Amino acid sequence: MSKAGESRRREGASAKPAAAPAKQKGEGNGVRAQKAAARREAILAAALDEFAVQGFAATRLDDVARRAGVAKGTIYLHFQDKEALFQELIRSVLGPFVGTLEVALKADLPVRFIAEQALEMFVREVYETRRKDVLRLILTEGQRFPQLAEFYYHEVVERALAAFRTFMQRAVERGELRSDALARFPQLLAAPAIIAIMWNGLFGRYEPIEPRALLRAHLDLLFGTGRAT
Repeated sequence: MSKAGESRRREGASAKPAAAPAKQKGEGNGVRAQKAAARREAILAAALDEFAVQGFAATRLDDVARRAGVAKGTIYLHFQDKEALFQELIRSVLGPFVGTLEVALKADLPVRFIAEQALEMFVREVYETRRKDVLRLILTEGQRFPQLAEFYYHEVVERALAAFRTFMQRAVERGELRSDALARFPQLLAAPAIIAIMWNGLFGRYEPIEPRALLRAHLDLLFGTGRAT
């Protein structure tokens, strides 16, 4: 090869574009995981919309998929069936609220103050959000689908009642409560919250109940008039 040809060959070799840097290990998996998580959240949001409108029995996974903007088969990548989808809706929507409630009820503060905070938390975090739709579904569909009611009981009700029982028993032992009725039946404290959801769902258009006013009146009956300081 002539010197001129050798020079051109070297110039051509040096002109080759640099190789693209290799992706860091796990970068592709991270992107895929983020997309999968986003699809899962979209499915749960769409399921809540469909269940709230149609009820559990009438909701079809085809409609959930259409609302979520995914193929029906994508749902089965995340959830075994419609029941598993509903159960995860209960766990993901109400589980964090129950966890926050459990922490709040451990505070070493006067019983009336903590009760006010717990019921205000219910109004703010459940009644005024889509969480109340899940609770209303359990109230209306639980008898027809006892397996869903059982799951809801263990994931939500059982935990909340245990936290309230411990809290109320502590108040009895400190002399803040003359009776242990609330420790034995903590359902008495939460009953107006359920009534507010049921009443306004059925009769709210005729005679709405303001949930905060209802819950405050209930606390006055239990603990006497006035607010905790």
